Amino acid sequence: MTDKKRVTIIGSGNWGSAIARICAQNTIRHSDTFERDIRMWVFEEQIEGKNLTEIINEKHENVKYLPGINLGENVIAIPDAKEAAKDANILVFVLPHQFVYKVCGNLVDVISKDCVAISLIKGLDYRDNNLFLFSEEIERILNVPCAALSGANIASEVAEEQFGETTIACQDPKYGELFLKLFHTEYFDCNVIADQRGLQICGALKNVVALGAGMCDGLDYGNNTKAAVIRRGLIEMRKFGKTFFGGVRTETFFESCGVADLITTCSGGRNRKVSAAFIKSDKPIEEVEKEMLNGQKLQGTTTAQEVYAFLSARNMTGEFPLMTAIYKVVYERAPAETIARDLRTHKAIVEKE
Repeated sequence: MTDKKRVTIIGSGNWGSAIARICAQNTIRHSDTFERDIRMWVFEEQIEGKNLTEIINEKHENVKYLPGINLGENVIAIPDAKEAAKDANILVFVLPHQFVYKVCGNLVDVISKDCVAISLIKGLDYRDNNLFLFSEEIERILNVPCAALSGANIASEVAEEQFGETTIACQDPKYGELFLKLFHTEYFDCNVIADQRGLQICGALKNVVALGAGMCDGLDYGNNTKAAVIRRGLIEMRKFGKTFFGGVRTETFFESCGVADLITTCSGGRNRKVSAAFIKSDKPIEEVEKEMLNGQKLQGTTTAQEVYAFLSARNMTGEFPLMTAIYKVVYERAPAETIARDLRTHKAIVEKE
């Protein structure tokens, strides 16, 4: 019986495919630790009359979500989540957050007893007037330790091996070492920290701030205004994490998962891009999203709704003026100029450590 770890990627969008490629390189590099083959759960789709899983396994390329990139011959696409996850020792969750509960519920009976998980999901779950972190929800449902990974990681650039950094948050050092082996490469530099909550707050809220940055671009505002939005956004991200989630550390916001991811997303991410187009159109943002993203979904719009509902239930929208303004522009059709106007009329409160 082998002691090598079996790795399964749960998800196969552009980021899921890019991270599968990294894991596939590292299972070969660290053959004493991992089994060679990476199993990747792929939601089955038809591409020109052929199953996407068949295309991936024949061409070693996700032609829909990461075209032109060879994933590696040891990435095996599987259309059934239970089959993909069966007896896995490491589960890498990188799927739209609306599917987390259903998928996890289906996996309870098939994963190995020594399984560990890591969440690459950038979002929060809002229900019963509360917000939940997906690493903690995965941990609760599957009864396995679950770490988290987030950083300034545009999937196409990672897949092209352009240098970048990421942050792994893991409270148990032995699992931190395992995940470092699975994800770290010369071009994908990983740093391990313990603050899982802070990392995930950054990963979720930066997408909301990126909508604001996109609004600045859609309004043809200059770099000064956009920089102000990004800076105020970082302040609100930090304040939100420290106010509502215990254990969040200020240092986390200076990791790749924090300010670096915020800058990247506000410069070139899909939330910024779609938001800018939304401002220049007279269409609902959902329609613009559908036209521009080839079936993929924004995270920022959903998170903006959830954060606004969460704050409204606590009568605290006034304490987070930027996130409130972003929500109102997108969903209440408030004038887009609200973004800059509200920055002028609110003074940021600097918290004491």
